[in-house]
Amino acid sequence: MKLDLGDITAFVTVARAGGFREGARLSGGSASRLSEQVRRLEARLGVRLFNRNTRSVALTEAGDGLLKRLSPALDEMELALDVVNSFRDRPAGNLKLNVPVSAARLALPRIIPPFLVAYPDIRVEIITEESFVDVLAEGCDAGIRYDERLEQDMIAVPIGPRTQRFAAAASPQYLAQHEMPEHPRDLLTHACLRGRFASGAMHAWEFERGDENLEIDPTGPLIVRPGGGTDLAVDAACAGTGIIYLFEDWLQPYFESGALIPVLKDWWPQFSGPKLYYPGRRLVPTPLRAFIDFVKNHPWPNNPINEKPRSG
Repeated sequence: MKLDLGDITAFVTVARAGGFREGARLSGGSASRLSEQVRRLEARLGVRLFNRNTRSVALTEAGDGLLKRLSPALDEMELALDVVNSFRDRPAGNLKLNVPVSAARLALPRIIPPFLVAYPDIRVEIITEESFVDVLAEGCDAGIRYDERLEQDMIAVPIGPRTQRFAAAASPQYLAQHEMPEHPRDLLTHACLRGRFASGAMHAWEFERGDENLEIDPTGPLIVRPGGGTDLAVDAACAGTGIIYLFEDWLQPYFESGALIPVLKDWWPQFSGPKLYYPGRRLVPTPLRAFIDFVKNHPWPNNPINEKPRSG
């Protein structure tokens, strides 16, 4: 049976994207063209690969089995073709990164613009995601995460600030009406602005001073989804609604303007900055290798560059 490689690629694109419109957006094509290619493949195979209705597209059992067998082969083909890319004078291709909003805000603005200037033939796509996902399954080349959320057997390269701190802060108006907290436990009697992740988890606020480490679970009038809702929480804190707990670097402009005042600064916990991570057991695509080398040579205060695989 002779099958068209374009039709097979269209099927994998739609399956990975979860729909024809999203597949068209990611591939730069059209939804109608993808639909035509998938229908042609289904006709030649004699089986339905997707169950379609007006609201959703889902793989059939046959489609799911085909995707699982095709994906490794197509990935290897793309990597094989990428070997040719390494012989170009200037690397080219697509680079897709999965990153948390904090990294997109605090690290990437100093890295992505100069990288695009240095490599004009590389197109970068940034997917912001607060939940931990399998970057390969999501069709991404690499991701950015913090140490406690990195997978094993991945290569990790520091990117952005080498160390960071979480900070608590409140507006002058709020502190004029409420006593300044002297100890983290005092937060239990204050209005605090919290974040709840998509998983439903609401992480405790951590504090440390010397050998003392505390986790506090305060309450307050506002709960937001970290990422998209964080700016709302910051605005609410500036308006005097309550105390916020966030990356120090995120809050620094508000400290400088006086819109927010540090709270419990002696207790702010320090942690390692974000890492660019990618699989250590496969050929690294040329655009990703160019980005890794750029990140490793990009000046950032604090720590020496370190690249090493994580293992259990």
